[in-house]
Amino acid sequence: MTTRVLIADDHKIVREGLMSILEKEPGIDVVAMADNGKTALQLAGELRPDVAVIDIAMPEMNGIEAIRRISGQNPEIRILALSMHSARRFVVEALSAGAKGYILKDCASDELVRAIRVVAGGETYLSPKITGIIVRDYVKRLPESQSLPSSLLSNREREVLQLIAEGQGTKEVAFALGVSVKTVETHRQQIMKKLNLHNVAELTRYAIREGITPLD
Repeated sequence: MTTRVLIADDHKIVREGLMSILEKEPGIDVVAMADNGKTALQLAGELRPDVAVIDIAMPEMNGIEAIRRISGQNPEIRILALSMHSARRFVVEALSAGAKGYILKDCASDELVRAIRVVAGGETYLSPKITGIIVRDYVKRLPESQSLPSSLLSNREREVLQLIAEGQGTKEVAFALGVSVKTVETHRQQIMKKLNLHNVAELTRYAIREGITPLD
């Protein structure tokens, strides 16, 4: 059977590179590509691919949030997280959001294909470079004092934080999310309180550090 794949990455050269690799593989069909999390979420709902390859750092809606929503709305879609980050917090958060696999962007093309086939088959795939990190974390269990920082925030607060960090003003955020300006201001105050941050610059640094918004 053919495995239908959705690719989501905000860099055109990466999307086209992945497409070039996969279109040569028998039994794999790339049905759509997206350049941000919102588009990925929309296409996933419309096309119901077997596998969605999602970059965890994208504008508008980051990959972690896209993974969380896609897996929540369409649990039959197997999600393979794609990232340049091997740090524990990114891997654990992607898996916690619903990803069934995690590979690094510097992996070989045959590993990408293998990862897609593995998750399409209902199993979990982890890049060999990060397997040790994940095994250690799941065996030891993260203590409460080391819980993921972004877990302090609600889904809507993460959305607001990302948009603020990407330079959007209060009115722009309100329009993008379909809420009132007052609601956005309340969310921003709650975010600052929860994270003990005091201005937009600190919020932006935090969002970049935690992978909530891409560096570029």
